Amino acid sequence: MADFNFVGGSDEDGMAELKKLNVEVLEDTDNFDNWEKLVRAAESLEGGLNRNSSPQSITVTRQIYDRFLAKFPLLFGYWKKYADLEFSIAGTEAAEMVYERGVASITNSVDLWTNYCSFKVETSHDPDVIRELYERGAVSVGLDFLAHPFWDKYLEFEERLEAYDKIFAILDRIVHIPMHQYARYFERFRQLAQSRPLEELMPADMLGQWRSEIQMEPVAPAQPGMPPMKAEKSEPEIERELRTRIDNFHLEIFSRTQTETTKRWTYESEIKRPYFHITELDEAQMVNWRKYLDFEEIEGDYTRTAFLYERCLVTCALYDEFWLRYARWMLAQIGKEEEVRNIYQRASTVYVPISRPAVRLQYAYFEEMSGRVDIAKEIHNAILVNLPGHIETIVSLANLSRRDGGLDAAIEVYKAQIDSPLCDLYAKAALVAEWARLLWKVKGSAEEARQVFQKQQHWYLDSRQFWINYLTFELEQPTSAELEATNHARIKQIVNDIRQKSRLSPLIIKDLCHYYMVYLLERGPKDAAKEYMDLDREVNGPFSVQSTMKTKVAEDGKESSTNRRLVLENGHPGVEVDEAAIRRGENPYTKYYQQQGDHPLAANGVSAST
Repeated sequence: MADFNFVGGSDEDGMAELKKLNVEVLEDTDNFDNWEKLVRAAESLEGGLNRNSSPQSITVTRQIYDRFLAKFPLLFGYWKKYADLEFSIAGTEAAEMVYERGVASITNSVDLWTNYCSFKVETSHDPDVIRELYERGAVSVGLDFLAHPFWDKYLEFEERLEAYDKIFAILDRIVHIPMHQYARYFERFRQLAQSRPLEELMPADMLGQWRSEIQMEPVAPAQPGMPPMKAEKSEPEIERELRTRIDNFHLEIFSRTQTETTKRWTYESEIKRPYFHITELDEAQMVNWRKYLDFEEIEGDYTRTAFLYERCLVTCALYDEFWLRYARWMLAQIGKEEEVRNIYQRASTVYVPISRPAVRLQYAYFEEMSGRVDIAKEIHNAILVNLPGHIETIVSLANLSRRDGGLDAAIEVYKAQIDSPLCDLYAKAALVAEWARLLWKVKGSAEEARQVFQKQQHWYLDSRQFWINYLTFELEQPTSAELEATNHARIKQIVNDIRQKSRLSPLIIKDLCHYYMVYLLERGPKDAAKEYMDLDREVNGPFSVQSTMKTKVAEDGKESSTNRRLVLENGHPGVEVDEAAIRRGENPYTKYYQQQGDHPLAANGVSAST
């Protein structure tokens, strides 16, 4: 965090504004508008920073940019602004360091690479160094459908040096790439090819083969009807025919590139936002990316497919769907384990919010698969630091511990989380159920699982998660004619506990009882119909016939008490008679009149209010 506990020299007002904006950023670090205001305020300190600005203002501005771009590393425009700022403050080397950080953060940004290379051309006098940078950029962005600004700058640089051999070599690469402005590059390539040596136009082995074929061709007869003559062709004739063949070969390249461009135009024309932004993409854009990725995967070119995934993950960086898809596709490629790890690390540490831990859990499974179990456990623990009590993560960690250290290790994970003060009651109820399921499904001991439920039930009287799992556990026990009576008794006891002891809402109780009612009809004993009808009346009938519920809500646990209260609260003309109150000389109608909003009568028959 930047330190704002000082006054910035001549711009105290600017520093005060920065402090205020920084507080707003810290209150909501995902609010992009607040970040933008903070950056703009930092840029405007002292009327705009330069070499003569105060050290305090320069330091604060750098820290704000560093924090901002660590949070949003895909905003290529801000990397350019930061580099320009450093150039004005500290010069070429500082600006280059920012550019290097930028292209490492957003490797496939055509704009950033174009700006970086242009900056290098303006500030360096070593053509080889500049050319090396352009080559790095070509590897990173050359395949982009809209890479023409970068290629134009590269060609412009070589034109300044009049390096026509290098210009032709660059064009020879470009004409094979399906891109937006492929046709103008081909025209220039074809025109330049007419003046380039044959050795630059084709590989030596193909030139030799074509030359032999041309020399073996018979010369056309001087007069019609005469047989062809065998004569050696002159070198100019051979070169002319070679150039004709080469031109036809180039036209075939153009035709293939045109076809590939047309196929991709269907998807490229639908990309409305090729850059990163924090606002959500509409569904049509996401559908288009899915279809485009499907297309490239089917085409089968690894380099182009990986490049499209990288492009997609600039626009869709906040969507774990595409990170998971990329990792799964990459894992299917032979020998790409380190690339898969890199994908998961980028998604987990920078882009996908930890509030959606699916990517991190997949990363943990990948590391476990790779034999790095300790790292897999650390990934789980890191999630739980930020999301304490996250059920899916705890269950995943317990299962990982079981695979690595056995059943007892998994149970220890559940016990530790259930005892943790950071875990809420809802999560603990779910973990108890998972603990019991582990004993039942893995150890094969239904009795131990049952004991877990029975010993823990008094802690979770208001947890639907606990009771639905407990009930389901008993319903799914294997049965036979000899065991069914015992099973029925256990299931019935759970239902009775749900109705009488739990603190669940009436709707949840009703829902859970329906499971039991289905059981009665499908597997119940001979008198199951009577039990079914009694339970149907209790849970589906009007409250007036729900004996168990009325007993449960009564303060003294008596159904009659609830009935008396209903008479009073529902406006019934009957009056609850309290014998003890009458003996104390109290009027039994007083409470009734008060509840109705009327004034009770005094002993002489006159209203007490008069």
